[in-house]
Amino acid sequence: MIDWEIEGKENLIDRPCIIASNHQGPWESLFLQTLIVPSTSVVKKELLLIPFFGWAVACTKPITVDRAKKFKSLKRVVNKAKLKLRKGFSIILFPEGTRVRPEKGIQKFGSSCGLISYENKVPIIPVCHNSGKYWRNKEFRKYPGTVRLRIGKPIEALSAKDVTNKAYDWIKLNYQEIN
Repeated sequence: MIDWEIEGKENLIDRPCIIASNHQGPWESLFLQTLIVPSTSVVKKELLLIPFFGWAVACTKPITVDRAKKFKSLKRVVNKAKLKLRKGFSIILFPEGTRVRPEKGIQKFGSSCGLISYENKVPIIPVCHNSGKYWRNKEFRKYPGTVRLRIGKPIEALSAKDVTNKAYDWIKLNYQEIN
């Protein structure tokens, strides 16, 4: 059985924001949807093609990424996020871009979280966890244990690069502590 403990829930805010989290496996993709309502996720478009699961994800009206068209896709994500934020939605995204094995630590962040935050004047709330230890990527089997999830204080955007770097530094430091 997988259990979880959350630190920093008081750092969640009652207005639209960006939830930026490390990405290890399926657990956080499902769990983070419960932290802030309403919210939407940034997902790779291929996920929507998976029978049943993808169809369910499509019902949440996520913002899709086409990895084959990186620059065009980034522009689309930023524009779609702006519309969702204006409607009161928070945006959940994984700035590492893909799932990373727990032992590899935190990888370099893409620029989307910082761009969305800066252009829309909304904070990033950094989140880190160790879920990949218990529900590994591309494995149906789950391992017993307690996922530790830590939520940081909102980070305001001085510039797109600055806010991305601050979120990355916070997640990297806290991941080392909880792992």
